Amino acid sequence: MAEGEPSYIDYDTFLDADFNAASFANTLVTSTNNINDTQLDLATPLSRVLFDLQEIDTHIHNLTTKSALPLLSYTQDQTQASQRILQEVENQVSSVSDGYERLEREVGQKWAKAEEARIASENSWAVLRLSRAVGRCITLGRQLEGQLAEVTGRSTGGKDDHRAMVRAANTILMLRQMFSATGEGEEAHGMDRVKVIRTLRSDLVNPAETTTKARAQQVINRFSVSTLAASSSAGGTQSPPPTAASSTYVQTEEAKARLSSAITTLYLLSPTPKLGTSAADFQPELLLSTLQGYIHNTLTASLSSVARALAMLPSLDRALSEVSNRCQDLAALEALLAGTKRPSHPLLSPPNKETNGEGGNDNNNNLLQPLLHALDTSSIPSYYWRSLASSLPARVQEILNRGGVSARALRSNRDRLRTDLRDCVLRGSQIPSSLGKGRTGVVTGNWEREAAVMVSSVVGPLGR
Repeated sequence: MAEGEPSYIDYDTFLDADFNAASFANTLVTSTNNINDTQLDLATPLSRVLFDLQEIDTHIHNLTTKSALPLLSYTQDQTQASQRILQEVENQVSSVSDGYERLEREVGQKWAKAEEARIASENSWAVLRLSRAVGRCITLGRQLEGQLAEVTGRSTGGKDDHRAMVRAANTILMLRQMFSATGEGEEAHGMDRVKVIRTLRSDLVNPAETTTKARAQQVINRFSVSTLAASSSAGGTQSPPPTAASSTYVQTEEAKARLSSAITTLYLLSPTPKLGTSAADFQPELLLSTLQGYIHNTLTASLSSVARALAMLPSLDRALSEVSNRCQDLAALEALLAGTKRPSHPLLSPPNKETNGEGGNDNNNNLLQPLLHALDTSSIPSYYWRSLASSLPARVQEILNRGGVSARALRSNRDRLRTDLRDCVLRGSQIPSSLGKGRTGVVTGNWEREAAVMVSSVVGPLGR
């Protein structure tokens, strides 16, 4: 409505944003009727509403008639402006489309070709890397095959080379390291998918590892230097000929060298933990179990010999000689382990220099300490005598319970048993002079306590 034009219509009410038709109608009806009257007169409010609608319609018609030309002119201007804007946008879109097509031709296609070349080069590099790893494994496999022939003696006319066990163990470790490569980007990654590698592993590496382990365990289980020392002193007080003495020395050194090779081999082939483990923290389970088995077998054989000899006293001297010889073997084993440092292991990090520094105590860096820790003892001969003594009272009691000549002989020879057992312990706990070289780190204390324990285990039950 034009300003200053009179009107009976309250436009402010109709233009209010909160206008409600129902509320307006209710107000209109109540203002034109008595709310207490039961009869409603709707003609008056209806006439008023119709009048207002007619007035508004007339007002709109008048405004439209007066402003038709300005409205049409405004609409035409807006339409022309929109056409110009649309034309400019279409031109810009066309320019962008042309630029994209040119970019696709000059960059996109070249990038696609470059990506194909990159993928091809990566595949070629992977093939080359895998081929080198496979070739290295095959070379190591041939090397292992030759070393295995030396271990078994096939290539040396039946005489095996104990040093070949160590070489074979190192070769097996290198192959094991390549087989275990699982990280992306490593040289041997994905090599397990190659058929020739699977065949190499199943037909050569695994059997070679089993054979090498078995040969090293066999060397340890057969280790004995006491027989060589006994042969060198045979003939009573007479000195052996120089040639015999030198031959015995060579045999002794050969036995020690074979044992050292077997120990090193089992140390290297023991299951290794995850990478990064220090050599000082590594526990060679295969080596320890083999050495413990050797000690257990020695104890079992000694116990059987002493038990039989106690039942037949004439054979006691021979049995005690065998027992002392077996203890000398264990003492020689202890001396060798004490003088053997932990071998260099390719899968283990070197020991900490702060723990095993220069000028410090290197006892923790030898192979004796893990075995002593596993046996919970400070000396292998001491463990041998104490373990043997703990099993003898039951055997002696069996003989006494059976009674007869054997029981009477034991009771009547208490003094002889006491002397013989003590001499056996003292003799067995000492390595012969020909074998006493290089006993670094071995505790050579007084063995009287072990002798007393052995004597008590046999003579003690006799006095009950």
